[in-house]
Amino acid sequence: MEMDIGPSALGGCRITRQHRRELLNGRLMGKKMTHLVKSILGSLCGAVLMIATNNATAQGNRIYSFAVVPQYSATELHKEWTPVLQRISRDTGIALELRIAASIPKFEAEFLKGTPDFAYMNPYHAVMAKQAHAYLPILRDSQPLSGILLARRDGAYQSIRDLNGQTIAFPAPNAFGASLYMRALLAEDAGIKIEPRYVKTHSNVYRHVIRKDVAAGGSVNAAFNDEVPEVREQLRIIYQTPEVASHPVVVHPRVPHAVSKAIAEIFLALGKDEGGRALLKDIRTPRPVAANYERDYLPLEKLNIRKYLMTEKE
Repeated sequence: MEMDIGPSALGGCRITRQHRRELLNGRLMGKKMTHLVKSILGSLCGAVLMIATNNATAQGNRIYSFAVVPQYSATELHKEWTPVLQRISRDTGIALELRIAASIPKFEAEFLKGTPDFAYMNPYHAVMAKQAHAYLPILRDSQPLSGILLARRDGAYQSIRDLNGQTIAFPAPNAFGASLYMRALLAEDAGIKIEPRYVKTHSNVYRHVIRKDVAAGGSVNAAFNDEVPEVREQLRIIYQTPEVASHPVVVHPRVPHAVSKAIAEIFLALGKDEGGRALLKDIRTPRPVAANYERDYLPLEKLNIRKYLMTEKE
């Protein structure tokens, strides 16, 4: 069986094993071909074959993991992110595998070990990931992130002053805007003492507040705006944190620069067609822009909130 190298090889030439045999035997270039020329041609053809084989192996076997912080249920995240990663893989030829941890603490444990190649995470996770394994952000949404504190619309809690000594629901200890930054501001700026209750997801926070299981709940503006109207209508915002750069996609330094660049470029390009914009809206990144650690996330290191980081044991 002939192995046919495409026309892009050797300046557009198409060389088969039969051609190679004829070249080495002198049939196509004359009987006086020297041993040196034969050797060079043999080495060149062998190198081309090796490159073609290596490229096919690299493209066919290397799968890059893409972890997503589990702010919502695994079913919902798979439904939202799978089409995005399939589109990016199709457009780049780079295989991506979606990974959803069972909880935010488990997600944190994975990136703190340096396990995922790519990850979508909250802003302070980007600080933690950079310090742990030199992960770098490559893109984020242009809309800034703001943490919000929600109470029942018909309830007695009108402001954060009413929450002193009360139980407040949060998705997880280190969910940045919804919990980490929020708890730090309540304690440091407002002098409010609370009893935190961690309920795993933003959706669970809303339902705990609605059922009056807690006095209030922490979330972020993007997640709340994405909630169904019948839930949002029962809640109101009583406090909002200062804005920070939104959730980034980060990449581990072991990933080749050409790969991370290709992923970022296609991700950013999704906003240029209707289908791509719909995919971006589903993952709450409707207007992605290039991210820069020093500009976007380094300021978070100076917030003095590390003492509020927690490790949740399950």
